[in-house]
Amino acid sequence: MVNLLHDAQASRGAIFTNDIPVPVTFGNEAAARIAAKSGSALCDRSHWGRIRVSDSDRLRFLHNQTTNQIQQLQPGQGCSTVFVNSTGRTLDLAIAYVEDASVLLFVSPRQAPVLMEWMDGYIFFADKVTLTDETDTTVAFTLLGPDSAAVLADLGVADLEILFDASHQSVVIGDIPVQLMADSGLTLPGFTLITEAEAGANLWQTLAEAGAVPLGERVWQEIRIEQGRPIPGNELTKDYNPLEAALWQAISFDKGCYIGQETIARLQTYQGVKQQLWGLRLEAPAEPGTLITQTGSKVGVLTSCVQTPAGVMGLGYIRTKAGGKGLTVSVGGVNAQVCDIPFASRGYLAA
Repeated sequence: MVNLLHDAQASRGAIFTNDIPVPVTFGNEAAARIAAKSGSALCDRSHWGRIRVSDSDRLRFLHNQTTNQIQQLQPGQGCSTVFVNSTGRTLDLAIAYVEDASVLLFVSPRQAPVLMEWMDGYIFFADKVTLTDETDTTVAFTLLGPDSAAVLADLGVADLEILFDASHQSVVIGDIPVQLMADSGLTLPGFTLITEAEAGANLWQTLAEAGAVPLGERVWQEIRIEQGRPIPGNELTKDYNPLEAALWQAISFDKGCYIGQETIARLQTYQGVKQQLWGLRLEAPAEPGTLITQTGSKVGVLTSCVQTPAGVMGLGYIRTKAGGKGLTVSVGGVNAQVCDIPFASRGYLAA
């Protein structure tokens, strides 16, 4: 099934590497960037994980496992939520889609096995919870950009019921059953479509033929760094908590106890967030892990960096006391300006 999808993508110029199982580029990166921001781009996100949580205790279990309010969600609703460890440090940012008899978790690349093992360790004898990794049996494509709804309308998917982020519904495109999510994974408008793996090639071709411009992983990474969307291994690690990662929108401070809740609640109550994730405009590229300094003193660390048509963009954690937007810093000897990132929400720190 993967070969059929790759063949369909290769027919439109896809280039693959051994590092990831989705196209790195389609050779049309300028057109893809424009489409993502002012038209509609098509990105293969099948390497992102999909975990189905089922059985009668599913909502209670996930409510106790992650940071957001899940137990009150109804079928067709969803939310962003963060898996954290017992000290409140981040494991992954996920989206939970509540369905009639299960919850589908959309998680970061390579994180499904990690989170499956993590959750399994908290399922006790009396818990009625079943975990199923559907990453290899399904595909996930994202339509990214303001014209994405128009692309779907041209394919007969009009009068969408999903009006809010992470809401979702079942649709049929051609003769392909699709779960359609109102979420692009970024702050740009868009939709994510999930279907069975055997239908992947046909769905990809159908979306591309409807006018969505193929966009590879390289451009997606550029956009996610420009927007400040954190990922595991870079911004989401056991060195940081979700408040530092500027993920306040994925946290409920009104829900009951969950793993790591005490630490996160204390940071919010006593305004104890000591560092925050910011964007950086650099004069030259620098390696992630490079220290960020101001007048010779360490104030943070670079976590991601990419060359874009607008210049070198990066993400990094900077001490709250040092400042934020507009701050001038040095990243391993490279001058950089701290800038805001659209994906961030900062709670009391936004004031």
